[in-house]
Order: sequence, then C-alpha cells, then structure tokens
Amino acid sequence: MPRYVGLLGGSFNPAHGAHRRITLFALDALELDEAWWLVSPGNPLKPTQGMAPLSKRFASARRTARRAPIRVSAVERELGTRYTAETLKKLQRRYPNRRFIWLMGADNLAQLHRWKDWRKLARSMPIAVVARPGYDEAAVASPAMAWLRRFRTSAASIRNRTGWSAPALVLLRFDPDRRSATAIRQADPHWADSLETGGLRDGVTHRSIPSGAE
Repeated sequence: MPRYVGLLGGSFNPAHGAHRRITLFALDALELDEAWWLVSPGNPLKPTQGMAPLSKRFASARRTARRAPIRVSAVERELGTRYTAETLKKLQRRYPNRRFIWLMGADNLAQLHRWKDWRKLARSMPIAVVARPGYDEAAVASPAMAWLRRFRTSAASIRNRTGWSAPALVLLRFDPDRRSATAIRQADPHWADSLETGGLRDGVTHRSIPSGAE
C-alpha cells in the first residue's frame, strides 16, 4: 500500500512552532501518514544575507519536529536540485510507493507564479494551501491562483483519495498562527549559535549532514 506524504519545503531559517502546527493540521485534515520537511540548501527567491548554514537550519527543524510524524530532510543537497519542480520530479521517481502532496502557506501561493516551472509542479502532485495571516488576499489575487482555481477540490476528496490526481488545489483554513522566522531572527539574531550540528542524519535518506554544511 502506498504511503501518503505531505511535503513542506522552505529555508527553515529557523524552523518554529508555526511550521509544526500547520504541518500537524494538514496531516490531520488530509489524513496523511507523515510529512517531510525539505530544508532547502538555498532558496533562489530569498537573499543569502542572514541565511544560517544548512546544518544549523536542519538542526532547528529536527528540534522543532521531534516527537511528531515529521521527517526532516536536506535531500535537495544530495539530488543536486535547485528548483522545487525539479526536486519533486526526482522524489517521485526515487520513491514510487509514496503519494505526495505539496504543502504551502498562502504567502507562497501569492508568489508561486515566480517559481521556475510552477505549472509542472502543479501537474506533478496535488497542492494544499494553508491560510496565513496577511497573505490570503494576495494569494487569491495571484496569477497562479487564477490558473489553479479551476482545479480546486475539497479536503474530503483528498482524504478519500479521489482527488489525488493533479492538478488539484485544496485550501485549508484554521486558526491563524502569526509566528514567523523573520520575527524570530529580529528578536534573536544569534538564534543559531546554540544549536549542535554534530551527528545529524537525514530523516529520509539517512545520510549524515556534515557539521557546518552550507
């Protein structure tokens, strides 16, 4: 039997409770088996200034995800991919017994049209968008939403697997969580200093994450 997996990608600079909360909400709402957090080596749409090393961001994600059905992975580093659509294509080839759904916040939907090959991403697997304070209006008005609107489906169709074809878009709403990585960095610019990076292993590939990996 296939396992149904939610994929949440991002810089996790740092990971925080809102990442965990929206992931657990999506797992429950869509009846998924587990989630994978894909810690990006480098987001092409984000500046490198202020970006902590990969090993530190991975460590923060591991700490935030503990005791939850969440695997933390830096598989893009191993795959050598830079863009999400390329990463997802390779993941589907490597793990044919998984059925993936891409999880994103409304802030990412608002800028999805700027992602390389975003329509290929949408055609490769269903997308679940979680409401995020301050971004819902921009997401609804975005070029990507104009294209995806015709493929909207319900959470129930995802749960009973009839809506697992792609493109498919499901909108998930829950109590807003206003925590953000930006606010955490502003409050504590040295948040990464206390994180230990020795002995880290990828939760998906089980390969070691070198201490100090960029």
